[in-house]
Amino acid sequence: MHAGRAHSVLRPAVLGWAMAATLALVVAEVFGGVAGRSVALLNDALHNLSDVPALGISWLAMRWAERPADSDKTYGYHRAGVLAAFTNALLLLILALWLGYEAIQRFRAPVAVIESWMIWTSLAALAVNGGITLALVRGRGNLNLRSILVHNFGDALSNIAIIAGAVIIHTTGARWIDPLLGLAIGLLVLWSSAGILRESSHILLEGRPRGMRVEEVARAILSVSGVQEVHDVHLWSLGGGHHALSLHARIPDMHMDECERMLAAIQEKAAKGFGIDHTTVQLERAGLPAQSGYVMPEPAKNKN
Repeated sequence: MHAGRAHSVLRPAVLGWAMAATLALVVAEVFGGVAGRSVALLNDALHNLSDVPALGISWLAMRWAERPADSDKTYGYHRAGVLAAFTNALLLLILALWLGYEAIQRFRAPVAVIESWMIWTSLAALAVNGGITLALVRGRGNLNLRSILVHNFGDALSNIAIIAGAVIIHTTGARWIDPLLGLAIGLLVLWSSAGILRESSHILLEGRPRGMRVEEVARAILSVSGVQEVHDVHLWSLGGGHHALSLHARIPDMHMDECERMLAAIQEKAAKGFGIDHTTVQLERAGLPAQSGYVMPEPAKNKN
């Protein structure tokens, strides 16, 4: 027996604009990094690019939450965003390692940077990141959006660091500041991308949702009146904040109407207590061994 519950969704338009603005910022920083010969700007462009998977996952989750499941995708399309995040994070890891190598090479052979490109490009980036933060601040109660806000705060700090570094280079002529900033931002990109890889692979491998414990869910189901035993409990995430649960529950002999009420109570307990919106329950007769050879009696014959 299976049940599904719909999620209340936020408007995806804000995330769509935020993603478009971030991609435009990445292009501007790449141009500024090349024109200004700044590896710090190039690494910051990569850092901002690492925001796109998180924004994309949230956007896809909101856009596709209303798409009904079909005969091919019986659980819907929630994992498409997770798969995209996994692929993007893998690419970001490779690019971050390459730019880290370039930063180390700059230590050995410093290159004169154009400070004005660094300052003006970073000021524009700071304005974009600030605007995105203000646009998303209303959704700070949502865990997904809260993580994006935290990431945007890190982006703003990177922009401020590049501006300060450009001023120091201009006043002191210390060319090693740029590769140092580039290496630090590259390490931040590696850390962020590794987190995305770890989380997305966990979901793709049918991992238990973060913050949930099988034992706690089983105890909650056992608290439903009439449930005497729970076994074969499985928890997994479908992506986009959607979670699924399957279990076997042993109950006493009872009328079908009572079984339906108990099933509804189990589904309600899973939804309200743990946010699980897909619950599959197999009801079994209590007191029987796992393999009892129990056979239902023949159905009564209709008498004309």
